[in-house]
Amino acid sequence: MLMRQLDTLLKFEKDKESQAAQKLQKAEQEYQQNISRLKGVSDYRLEYMKRLSQRSIEGIDSATYTHYHAFIAKLDHASEQVHIAMVQAKALSEQCKTFWMKQRQKVQAVEHLRGKQLKKAALITQNNDQKMFDEIANQQFIRRRR
Repeated sequence: MLMRQLDTLLKFEKDKESQAAQKLQKAEQEYQQNISRLKGVSDYRLEYMKRLSQRSIEGIDSATYTHYHAFIAKLDHASEQVHIAMVQAKALSEQCKTFWMKQRQKVQAVEHLRGKQLKKAALITQNNDQKMFDEIANQQFIRRRR
């Protein structure tokens, strides 16, 4: 009966571990996506700054300069927002990783306990078999003496 309970517990804990692993994977993907977004916004800002610099060399009116400057400010704001999202995604990823590791330890503990119970059951079976063989040998010995 104990083995059935351990098997049920093991299945339950493995399911929880699997769910934790999926959450971790999703959090890691979100973090990586935010890194890519941040790089994209930074690259676009750099490209836009190069355009502004090139246009400044060629000559630029104040309205166009104001437009470029306002758009760069929007890109800076977007970069800040993506950075905040990236930091939050990293924190969530670390939290999910910690939870998954704890859940993995639970699974390993139940597997270890289950392994000990299997060894114990095998030893009991082995001892019972040995007693049975000893009894058979004893009965044969008694029959031969008669």
